[in-house]
Amino acid sequence: MKADDLHDLIRRSSSTRRYFLSLPVGMQMDLHEKNEHIRTAEELHRFVDYLNSTGFQ
Repeated sequence: MKADDLHDLIRRSSSTRRYFLSLPVGMQMDLHEKNEHIRTAEELHRFVDYLNSTGFQ
């Protein structure tokens, strides 16, 4: 599913919403800053993988 942005994606997809809400709050906030760049679950997972690779705490 391709959404308009992250907000639209988590609104439309219950599985993506569950995944997003399972992430640490700080990471959720960082992802919201990239809102317009995340339109699919795959893109969300890539951003999370990137944040994890940078040692996100």
